[in-house]
Amino acid sequence: MTPTSPRTTVVGSYPVPDWLKSHPNEETLRDALTVVIRAQESAGIEVVSDGELGRWDPARDAAGGMVERFVRPMAGVECVLTRAQLEAFQSRASTSYRKHPPGVVTGPLGDGTLNLRRDWELARGLAARPMKFTVTSPYMLAKVLWNEYYLDLRELAMALAGILAGQLRGIDAAVLQVDEPNLPGSPEDGDLAAEAINTVLEAVSGEKAVHLCFGNYGGQTIQKGDYSRLVRFMNALRCDHLVLETTRRAPEDLARLTEVRTEVRLGIGVIDVKDLQVESPDLVARRIESMARLLGPDRLAYVHPDCGLRLLPRTVADAKMQALAAGRDLYLGPGARS
Repeated sequence: MTPTSPRTTVVGSYPVPDWLKSHPNEETLRDALTVVIRAQESAGIEVVSDGELGRWDPARDAAGGMVERFVRPMAGVECVLTRAQLEAFQSRASTSYRKHPPGVVTGPLGDGTLNLRRDWELARGLAARPMKFTVTSPYMLAKVLWNEYYLDLRELAMALAGILAGQLRGIDAAVLQVDEPNLPGSPEDGDLAAEAINTVLEAVSGEKAVHLCFGNYGGQTIQKGDYSRLVRFMNALRCDHLVLETTRRAPEDLARLTEVRTEVRLGIGVIDVKDLQVESPDLVARRIESMARLLGPDRLAYVHPDCGLRLLPRTVADAKMQALAAGRDLYLGPGARS
């Protein structure tokens, strides 16, 4: 099959299989990766992910999270907080949705035991289709850490960006995606966030993507805001395409996406991950058609869910991926797949 634009993909995460939770070790992780990748390929996803199962920490028998997975292995980060540090963090309005920070920065950051190449190499040999690899934005990591070493948020974010850039060099993913669900709640930091993310993207050899959403914490949107305040940020990114949520955004909000510079193509979310109801292929096709009319069909690089699938039951996640592929094919018309 030769994929026809827009291609189908996922944002990244997939529900962690229960048997991996029950018996977490390297062997069951490899088995789970195989199952997760095959589920995507069977559903018709053309650019697959590792389900972000590398963020599952077998040693702790718990999800590592989109932040913990990256920062806790780093040198210069302490994971145990004092009562004073915890109370200071909990008084900070910008991270009120979290009860605990992932760690405290107490010294100069370094790689520590972080090894993203190992995660990539474990997954890439299991896939028959092109793969994407995802990392959390250095800006978001900086926002949720408690910082007692660097002078300010920018210095911390740029230190994190340098570490991530070094980790990603040599990872030959078809798509390297930086996830940024925090900035929509603090759009005034757009210039800083773009600077840090661009530092990471400069180390990437494949297609460069940035995922921007309004959060999916416990199945709820946590960042208030709209695309109008994010256009400057999006236009400052040196990426090939954006990965955006659209199913719950108002039409006047989506219209602001026409202001994104034309050199950047768009991935559009056409599957609602905050709803257990599985979309019909016809609804998916109509959502794609609506965005194509708004933005122009040539702007659409990918169609995908609004965000990761981790919080859904596996049966629902699989059915939604199948609906995504079927709806994309319906949008393209007869002969879309062979």
